[in-house]
Amino acid sequence: MKLVAVAQMRALEQAAVDAGATWAGLMEQAGFGIAREALLLLGNASERQALVLVGPGNNGGDGLVVARHLHDGGVKVVLYLWRREQDDANRQRCRQRQIHEYAAADDPEQKTLRRLLGKANLVVDGLLGIGVRRVVAGELAAIIGCLYENRPHIDPASRPPVTLAIDIASGLDADTGAIHGMAVQADMTVATGAFKRGMLLYPARTLLGELRLAEIGLTPHQLEDIMSEQISAENVRRLLPARPADSHKGTYGRAMVVAGSVYYPGAATLATAGALRVGAGLVTLATGRGALGAPGRAPEVTLRPLPDEGMGILGEEAANELLKHLEGYDVLLVGPGLGREEPTKAFITQLLGLHTPRQRGKIGFHMGGAPDQQAATRPELPPLVIDADGLNHLAEIENWWEHLPAGRAVLTPHPGEMQRLLKSEELPGDSISAAEEAAKTWKQIVVLKGATTVVANPDGRSAVLDGGNAALATAGTGDVLAGAICGLLAQGLAPFEAAVCGVYLHSAAGRILRDDMGDAGTLASDLLTRLPLAIKALR
Repeated sequence: MKLVAVAQMRALEQAAVDAGATWAGLMEQAGFGIAREALLLLGNASERQALVLVGPGNNGGDGLVVARHLHDGGVKVVLYLWRREQDDANRQRCRQRQIHEYAAADDPEQKTLRRLLGKANLVVDGLLGIGVRRVVAGELAAIIGCLYENRPHIDPASRPPVTLAIDIASGLDADTGAIHGMAVQADMTVATGAFKRGMLLYPARTLLGELRLAEIGLTPHQLEDIMSEQISAENVRRLLPARPADSHKGTYGRAMVVAGSVYYPGAATLATAGALRVGAGLVTLATGRGALGAPGRAPEVTLRPLPDEGMGILGEEAANELLKHLEGYDVLLVGPGLGREEPTKAFITQLLGLHTPRQRGKIGFHMGGAPDQQAATRPELPPLVIDADGLNHLAEIENWWEHLPAGRAVLTPHPGEMQRLLKSEELPGDSISAAEEAAKTWKQIVVLKGATTVVANPDGRSAVLDGGNAALATAGTGDVLAGAICGLLAQGLAPFEAAVCGVYLHSAAGRILRDDMGDAGTLASDLLTRLPLAIKALR
């Protein structure tokens, strides 16, 4: 389940060759694995015909190997060659099997291509590989356009051919997921050796269909230095906290959640319930006294009323009060629904100690008195989850990360919050790289939320989940996620592992919700009861 950049894939292939493999052997293994997936995709249709689009590079070479194995598997195969000048061994093997081939150069108006498409059950895209970033235009654009131009008008009795892309659909960036002009839309994409990072990023993810992997002989040892991987059920199952029969509420930790205001009462309800629904033993809501009357809060949530500045808005006095009551808590979640008023910035600054010099092992100190006295009077905070308005206030504080102990906080920004934290009008590069760089700079765990969510650790590790789901595109689902990560931290998971587990369970609950209710009209509160079901299914 490793995810590689293009440069990393090239290095892995070279390392395999240096260890005794051959380039021809790697291509043969890749082509065989892709052909096997293609045969499964074709099924037992009586008339199985495949059109293999062959480009000039290694991707086209893989296509020739696929064509040969499909032919040997009983499929009628035709090659359509675009700028494939070389007469290599794989092309010769196709000729020995009398596989028909046509050249795009001899078909300037794509009449032959349209005819071949009308007969094919399967189209194999081997036009451009992972290392090509050219803008699709001219003849290549005309070829790709032919694949889809008549689909809306096809006779319903005649199913259009399915499309299988080799490694990445032509026209897509394998590192960033960007579209270079236009791209092939695949029903299945078979990656060779390892999944490429851009395959899980949007918009590419919408064009790749089902993702499969063709092994090329890379060993676990060769892959062990790859620091990015896809989040999978197998990974997360091992992370789930045990639930022994002789346990009690203290077994599963105590979480303090600082959330909500008169303006945003639901955020506190969703975040606290998210922590409970993933199994936290005790959850306390710390909120302004003016926000205590908010409806809908779970009766199991205990309360820590804090002095406020009116309308439930927290200020510096509330931070000082809260610091007196954190002993015994295993995790502190700060941010959902707090609002962006100026007193709340002072609350965040005082609570996290962002106005004082950093001291090893401490997040900050009370003002006043000698430094040693400050260190003695200010308690060390438990591991943190900082979400929503907590992040918005951090973005207004210069060099805030210099005051936080490394690796103790999980930050959960959506793209807009991430841009504010980075003081940038857009994310630099792709979301995986942006999260990784931020985690290294801030020395904290970063959960960059989106249709594809990235969890990045300061040590360079990252975990990626392509969980795009319209049922989750509604206000409050981020509060549920923050609460879930908080609840898993309370149960003893390390911050990175808690974030990975929380992201997966949140997405899995969203899939259950979509199956139950569809993808429109769902509410964040609907997600809460699906979290235990997601855990049950995973176990």
